[in-house]
Amino acid sequence: MKKRLILILCILLMILIAVPVSAIDIVAISGSIYRTDLDYYNHLRGEDITLVVYNWGEYISDGGDDSFDTNKEFEELTGISINYITFASNEQMYAKLKSEGTSLYDIIIPSDYMIARMIREGMVEALDFSNIPNYTLVDDLYKNLEHDRNNEFSVPYMWGLVGIIYNSSMVDEDIDSWDSFWDEQYKGNILMFDNPRDAFAISLARLGYSMNTEDESQIEEAAEELMKQKSLVQAYVMDEIFNKMEGGEAAIAPYYAGDAITMMSENEDLVFVFPKEKTNLFIDGFVIPKGSKNKEAAEMYINFMCEPAVSAANAEYIGYSTPIPDAFELIDIDDEDLAIAYPNEKIIANSEVLRELNNETNLLMDRLWTDIRSYKDGTKGWIIPTAFILAAVIVSTLVIIRRAKKRRRDLY
Repeated sequence: MKKRLILILCILLMILIAVPVSAIDIVAISGSIYRTDLDYYNHLRGEDITLVVYNWGEYISDGGDDSFDTNKEFEELTGISINYITFASNEQMYAKLKSEGTSLYDIIIPSDYMIARMIREGMVEALDFSNIPNYTLVDDLYKNLEHDRNNEFSVPYMWGLVGIIYNSSMVDEDIDSWDSFWDEQYKGNILMFDNPRDAFAISLARLGYSMNTEDESQIEEAAEELMKQKSLVQAYVMDEIFNKMEGGEAAIAPYYAGDAITMMSENEDLVFVFPKEKTNLFIDGFVIPKGSKNKEAAEMYINFMCEPAVSAANAEYIGYSTPIPDAFELIDIDDEDLAIAYPNEKIIANSEVLRELNNETNLLMDRLWTDIRSYKDGTKGWIIPTAFILAAVIVSTLVIIRRAKKRRRDLY
């Protein structure tokens, strides 16, 4: 099915490129639908435009394994070049934009809570939806959400849930709880998220609290649990998880459902489950950063990514869930992967969408996360700086004693 979908896409793009200037309102080949016309995709050709696209790693169909090469096909269809770079976490992306400025990028794909933060801080442009006609194909379930109530700044790309992936050859039980990440028997074989929001979300859910709590005492309690966990953790990871779990280097990890499907296809011992406690349901979306030099071209790219056949190719390759119903109809997916990528209502009801936290909570969480990451097993956070102070006092005392002895020798 994957190769058939790629063939459909390639034929479709060849037709669109080869057709003379006459407009195409709807082209449908074997269920693959382009809703916009050739004039639309062709009108910026020859203007020497390069779009800088900043996306998560492993989050687009890139031509690997004979898959559809999304960016290459967009370049051929429009004459617009793509400079494609990746980030590992929302926090890494945000920090880079804050240090380098937003105008260096044209399209970014953050998660819901980060989109809300970037909107509040004036880091993104309002979209001109007349340049994104395919927005009408997005399911209403993914519109008017808390992070962009009036649908002004973002267009959904993919959605999914966080769960547990474990190696059945290294684990003797069926795992179904976040408690496993604090289980001594897996010491040295546990991987953990290397970003504060996801890590705190797991710890808070395990304690029975909301993943969006702004209660300082609950967040500090979650931090204490993460501190206790640290001695059990082999590594804090983001994209590094692929090599570690596929290669059997760790027994258990939390990660996003779509990436779990990818890893499971490489290692038949891997199993993915949703925890019995709450988990995070996320929606990642396209935004255009403030000051983008190629806003209209960026909106064209977003529109292309919402083409049902293109969205289907991306969803099928990366394992994530498309918010476009017409795209879902084109995806061939087995029952096991279907249950992961499109979980049942009970699992979704037991999930929570991360929302933007207030500044004080963000600062608290960042500070506590720094303490956790710098914490050394068997010590407290204050022991290392205290040791330096003590050493300095000892050295100063020795210097004073030596000087006193020298003065006494000089007197005699």
